[in-house]
Amino acid sequence: MRLHLLDGTYELFRAHFGYPPRTSPDGMEVGAVTGLIETTLRLLRQPDVTHLGVAFDTEITSFRNDLFDGYKTGEGLEPELWAQFPLAERALATLGVVVWGMVEFEADDALATAALRWSDDVDQVVILSPDKDLTQCVVGDRVVTFDRRREVLLDEGGVIERFGVPPEAIPDYLALVGDSADGIPGVPSWGAKSTATVLGRYHRLEGIPRDEAEWDVTVRGAARLGESLRAHEDEVRLYRDLATLRRDVPLTEELDDLEWSGVPRQPFMELCDELGATGLRDRPHRWAD
Repeated sequence: MRLHLLDGTYELFRAHFGYPPRTSPDGMEVGAVTGLIETTLRLLRQPDVTHLGVAFDTEITSFRNDLFDGYKTGEGLEPELWAQFPLAERALATLGVVVWGMVEFEADDALATAALRWSDDVDQVVILSPDKDLTQCVVGDRVVTFDRRREVLLDEGGVIERFGVPPEAIPDYLALVGDSADGIPGVPSWGAKSTATVLGRYHRLEGIPRDEAEWDVTVRGAARLGESLRAHEDEVRLYRDLATLRRDVPLTEELDDLEWSGVPRQPFMELCDELGATGLRDRPHRWAD
């Protein structure tokens, strides 16, 4: 049995840019939500998708914004897309899917918590997201990530091949390289190649000798890298804290609650009418009793 964990925020963005605009009868833009419903129903048609949880960023800001002023906010988010976030959560709940709406935490924290909590109870946990920070959750081939758009699966070997470091070192990697999607600037001069070389050898920030003359790997610009790291000691540790996913989100469900038993017919029909998307009425392949 597999447990699938869906990054609802990413999927809503993907639907927004991948599906044509659509206006509901009351004049609201709902193209992203209808696209999200379609892609989720397509996912649920797959025979191995029996247990599913979906996490959304109900609020774009989180506790990380209190730690670092430069952390990502909703600035620049299209109003037409932001207005669809509450409707997206309600739509997937109408499909009979467990939805976690995050306010203090982020959606990725909920996914990380669920992966840790239930990884010993299933054959495999599949985190459906291309986000780099979620690769820190990967464990062997028991917890993996899968990019639905590119159809790329990353197990532990895949993470090492892609980033040059094991999953547990991904927060350290992002602290050095930076993550523009989350507003983490990284350490000057440290790029993907140099970070993979140095961190691939020493694994964690604490393991990197602060005197580059002690490094037993060859990396271009070692003196510049060492100097930059020494000059940004406090910042890089903060960046790692920001990139480290929380695994203590208070999720109240049991694993059995995540088993998908079908779409509740009447609420789904009412939602289709609200969206003006009558073509979705016959899309579900199973109805709940």
